[in-house]
Amino acid sequence: MNYSHLWIALAYLVLGPLLGGLLSGIDRKVTARMQGRMGPPLLQPFYDLRKLFSRRIDPVNALQYPLVASHLAFAVLTGFFIFLGGDLLLIIFMLTLSGVFLVLAAYSTGSPYGKIGADRELIVMMAYEPMVILTLVGLFRVTKSYDFWGIAGSGVPLALLLPGLLVGFAFTLIMKLRKSPFDLSTSHHAHQELVKGLTADMGGPMLGLVELAHWYESVYLYGLVFLFFSFNPLAAFLGPTVVYFLIILIDNSTARVKWEAALTAGWAIALVAGVGNLIPFYLRGLP
Repeated sequence: MNYSHLWIALAYLVLGPLLGGLLSGIDRKVTARMQGRMGPPLLQPFYDLRKLFSRRIDPVNALQYPLVASHLAFAVLTGFFIFLGGDLLLIIFMLTLSGVFLVLAAYSTGSPYGKIGADRELIVMMAYEPMVILTLVGLFRVTKSYDFWGIAGSGVPLALLLPGLLVGFAFTLIMKLRKSPFDLSTSHHAHQELVKGLTADMGGPMLGLVELAHWYESVYLYGLVFLFFSFNPLAAFLGPTVVYFLIILIDNSTARVKWEAALTAGWAIALVAGVGNLIPFYLRGLP
């Protein structure tokens, strides 16, 4: 075991929420500026989280808390094993399992809003999963490694060799982070907070756990974007930053689409950008 990787993974457990909360705060601030507003303070997400955990709201049933806690636990474990240097192809299924637990928590309430949100979340998961798998396969095809640190240390300019996979994976982040136009199951925008679908029947500490899971996910998802630019220190900083702001721009300049369009778009980007980028490598081979 590489102990430096272990320390980084442990640091992720502690610093993940801090980084994720700051990303959320920057998101709100940039969004406000794009809309001509001042926006909330940078640390507003932390204030909101503190308020959620200070409230006492009884769950709808006995299943909600265990299911939401499992959602958070698997989200945290996914990032921990990614930064520890585990097999990305296997670890990414933990991310899917984390999402399934959140869907089950929404289904368990019997609420029509929760059911609709859960149905749509499953559809979005079906839309982005193929592209995620193709991205990991492409990274392995070029670097011969499924290890996060093995890929990062390969020195291969992945953004130049796999531009289709980069675009496709960035596209899946819009879906995974529930940004417009693919915020079908729930939304972070203020005008939709009264009926939030997937989390409509969650509040207080339970909603705080969901928000924490989202922060952890944001960190390691952008960490995977970093792999495409890790061949150069400057690119490693600028690349994920540009992707981050492009996603915010798309979120603020598009309207929500129907689930049919989301599913079609997800599979189309996987076929065109994902498979299209991989075919030349399999036709000519790699040295």
